[in-house]
Amino acid sequence: MTPLRSGSRASSRRASGTTVEDIPVARRSVPATPKGPGLLGRLALGAGAMAIVAAGLALVFPQPLRRLLAPPPVAGLTARPGADGRLLGHFPYPEAPASALVSVGPGQRLRRDAAEALEAMRRAAAADGIELELLSAFRSQDLQKTIFFDVKSERNQKAVERAQVSAPPGFSEHSTGYAVDLGDARMPHTHLSPSFDQTEAFAWLEKHAARHHFILSFPPDNRQGVSYEPWHWRFEGSGEALQLFEPAQRLAR
Repeated sequence: MTPLRSGSRASSRRASGTTVEDIPVARRSVPATPKGPGLLGRLALGAGAMAIVAAGLALVFPQPLRRLLAPPPVAGLTARPGADGRLLGHFPYPEAPASALVSVGPGQRLRRDAAEALEAMRRAAAADGIELELLSAFRSQDLQKTIFFDVKSERNQKAVERAQVSAPPGFSEHSTGYAVDLGDARMPHTHLSPSFDQTEAFAWLEKHAARHHFILSFPPDNRQGVSYEPWHWRFEGSGEALQLFEPAQRLAR
C-alpha cells in the first residue's frame, strides 16, 4: 500500500473545500451552556438576599424594625407605639410594687413621698378654706384594663376615642403611684369634669400645687393628644418620679 504523500493530503483537503486551519478557534470548540439554578436554588438565593436586607435594616433602623416585628403591647388593641414610645398618645409606665405604696385614704394608695406631699398640700389648702377631695390614686394595670376596655364597650367607643380620656393598661400615670385625681369636696358635680377648672379648688391648685411638686398632666391642647383633664395631677418631687415623667415633660416643652 502506497503511503499518502503530504501533497496528496493537502490536495484532498483543498478538494473538500475547508481545512481545520480555516475554521476559527471560537467555532472549533463551543463550550456547553451552563445550566442556571433550579427553582429551589432560586428560592434559596431570594431568601438569602432578603435576610441580608433585613439584617442591614436592623443595623440602620433597629428601633422601627423592632416595633414593626414586635406584637402589639396591649392584648385586644392592634395599635402599636410610635417613635417616642407612646401608644394612642400615652407613654408607657411601670406598675409600682405593692411594697412601695402607703394608704392615703379608704382604698387609696400612693408612693410614700407622693403621699406625704399630697397630705401637706391638702392641709395647706384647708388652711385657705379649700377642701381638696382625693378621687383616685394608684391603679393596678388590671384595674386600668377594666376601666379602659369595659367603659370602651359600654360607650361603644373606638380605641382611639377611649384613649383620649383613659390610658390603656401599662400606659397610665396612675399605675406609677405618683398620680392623683382631685376634686372640690364642696362641688361634687364637677368631679372628673372639665368644669372642675371653674372651682375654687382648681384655682388654688393652679396657684400652689407646684410648691408641693404636683403638676397638671394634661392641660388644654396638650401635645400628647389627651383630652384636657383639670383634675389629673402628678407628683414630680423625687428623682425617680422625674425620671419616669421625663419623656412627657420633654414633649410638653
